[in-house]
Amino acid sequence: MAEMSGKVIRYNLETEIKHGIQVSNLAYAVGMELGLPKGKCYDLAVAGLLHDIGKLRLTRYVSGEKNPLVIEEIKYVRRHTQLGCEFLKNRGYEKSVLEAIYYHHENYDGSGYPENLEGENIPLSSRILRVCDTYAALTEKRPYRDAFGCSQAVGMMIDEVKNFDMQVFLAFQRVVHNEEERGEIESCS
Repeated sequence: MAEMSGKVIRYNLETEIKHGIQVSNLAYAVGMELGLPKGKCYDLAVAGLLHDIGKLRLTRYVSGEKNPLVIEEIKYVRRHTQLGCEFLKNRGYEKSVLEAIYYHHENYDGSGYPENLEGENIPLSSRILRVCDTYAALTEKRPYRDAFGCSQAVGMMIDEVKNFDMQVFLAFQRVVHNEEERGEIESCS
């Protein structure tokens, strides 16, 4: 995803696209598992693909130092949801897609961002993206760590289950289990 280099953060477009595709595919499958209409699942897939597009606009907000992010820079990194929505607004995307992107870092317990929403106040599409984005991030290699395997990633998510809508998380686990059975992902057992 992000690479450490001369700048604090440099986003690799190819890596961001791969991450978006994984989130998109998972979000569509979780939506189907939850029994959502195909149109809503399609919107989830679009939101999953574009959910981090605001990160590509962050380089203007970080200092360019090699040091770890300072608090002010973290505030800007957390603005990627807003930056993404601003970029996509007036480009023909459904309101539900923009909403899913804007709130995809909200945690079910209210500890997320940008608005500290909790529970059912978080749009369902954002709750779905939250789970799928977390899994995708854990199972991808990062500049600062190797990718976690499926079972380890799911275990880590269980440890932090307070962040997720339980019905969404259970649907996600069924999707991952079904993908495992079809040989589409490594064994989570």
